[in-house]
Amino acid sequence: MRFFFYLLGFGMSVIGGTTMIAYLNIMASRSDWKEYLLFISTKVECYFLPIGLFMTWLSIFFPFRDDG
Repeated sequence: MRFFFYLLGFGMSVIGGTTMIAYLNIMASRSDWKEYLLFISTKVECYFLPIGLFMTWLSIFFPFRDDG
């Protein structure tokens, strides 16, 4: 089960990171980082990066074992 969440989190991180880079290329004409951050905060697919990183981190470091 941990491996499934690891792969799911990794996949979500890749999707989110790729779309953030793609939007960075679209926004190349603008030079303001604040405007870029406001733009990506409105896109749902950009939330996959932090959610995926958190899921990957949880699957690696959080003990899901039931020792009882």
